Amino acid sequence: MHTKTEDQMTRPANPWLKRLPFLAIVLVALLGAFLLRDQISFDALAQHRDTLLAFRDSNFILASLVFVAAYVIIVGFSLPGATIATLAGGFLFGLFPGVLYNVGGATVGAAAVFLAARAGFGADVAARIEEKGGAAARLQQGLRENEWSALLIMRLVPAVPFFIANLLPAFVGTSLFRFALTTFVGIIPGTFVFTSVGAGLGEVFARGDTPDLSIIFAPHILGPILGLAALSALPIILKRFKKEV
Repeated sequence: MHTKTEDQMTRPANPWLKRLPFLAIVLVALLGAFLLRDQISFDALAQHRDTLLAFRDSNFILASLVFVAAYVIIVGFSLPGATIATLAGGFLFGLFPGVLYNVGGATVGAAAVFLAARAGFGADVAARIEEKGGAAARLQQGLRENEWSALLIMRLVPAVPFFIANLLPAFVGTSLFRFALTTFVGIIPGTFVFTSVGAGLGEVFARGDTPDLSIIFAPHILGPILGLAALSALPIILKRFKKEV
């Protein structure tokens, strides 16, 4: 009978096993960018709207679960069509609970990417950034010192692509709780706007038009969102001011 030696018991597991989930996400994302680009579209939603509405009406709970699961998969694997999914949430379920389904699905999907990245590469990338120093290290330190504010700003003003915003916190040691909470809260304003657009798609379909997604840039909508981002940045500004004083 063979027993494990002390060295074998303390030897770390193959690091590539931890990296497999994240590598799988990247692979599926690349395949999806080519294979699903035309499948998850506004035209597809318009074409299948009657079937989707009939399925929702026949079994609301199952339709809700399927929709949220599909949204999690789209975000979790960074597949094309997140905006269309948000519109579909409003179209099928109205502003409420549509916005709750959209925000919940996006948060769970983002958390899956975050956990996969942190488990697979987070510690290694963080250590290498600290070792090399420079601008990346300063950015890393800045994120660590102002986690709540920085994470909220990234979600409220998505200048950073959603997928990248899921990775950066994984490389600076952000906790899952902070990541998930700031994601959930930070995406509510934008998601609310697009879900409300989706809730009015019935009239858009009847006219044969396409929705005006540029509404997010309207002053009466963009202004409050930027105001929330400014409030989120206030702790960073005050902290910087105290250091200089």
